[in-house]
Amino acid sequence: MKTVLQILLFIVAVVLSFFIYKSIQRPIQFEKAKKARYDVTVEKLKDIRKAEIAYKNVYGKFTGSWDTLISFIKHDSVITIRKVGELNDSMVEAGITERKAVQMGLIVRDSARISALEAIFGQGYNADNLKYIPVPGEPTEFQLGATVIITGSGIGVPVFQAKAHNNIILNGLDPQLVINLNDQRRTNEKYPGLLVGSLTETVNNAGNWE
Repeated sequence: MKTVLQILLFIVAVVLSFFIYKSIQRPIQFEKAKKARYDVTVEKLKDIRKAEIAYKNVYGKFTGSWDTLISFIKHDSVITIRKVGELNDSMVEAGITERKAVQMGLIVRDSARISALEAIFGQGYNADNLKYIPVPGEPTEFQLGATVIITGSGIGVPVFQAKAHNNIILNGLDPQLVINLNDQRRTNEKYPGLLVGSLTETVNNAGNWE
């Protein structure tokens, strides 16, 4: 009887140890998976920001249309400045300004049109995938919007925003921990996910991870 009791106590101890281990590992594994998904999503949001800024440089405004933005990247062009040479110490000592150095042919500064795709990302970039949140599961688009904010001085400031909710970014991970994370973000009056830009204030196109 004593031996049976010892065996039962041993089994109970093993089971309790397993559940304690799982309870410790659960948030650790969640944070690891969350970080991996956040990292790739942030990189995509940075790409969206680069594309939007390039679009604004050409058209003077941002766009809230994926079709328009992707078409711009694939088919439009931008002006770039080719720079050859720099103003060195000997030129400065000789009283030569950069403008004069350009006139003398010592420094080259000229503009050229190249494809938007090459200028923004380089050849080989898949612009069609820009709108998709890069996580497992059914392809889901970032929410994209653009507007103009009127400042107190009456100046119109173009703004844009692209965002992805945690429910999509973290889809398939521990549901309760996702709920807890979202509740924590809302309690702190923060968006429960990742976003870049804002449609309600001028944030200099910053992301909420920065």
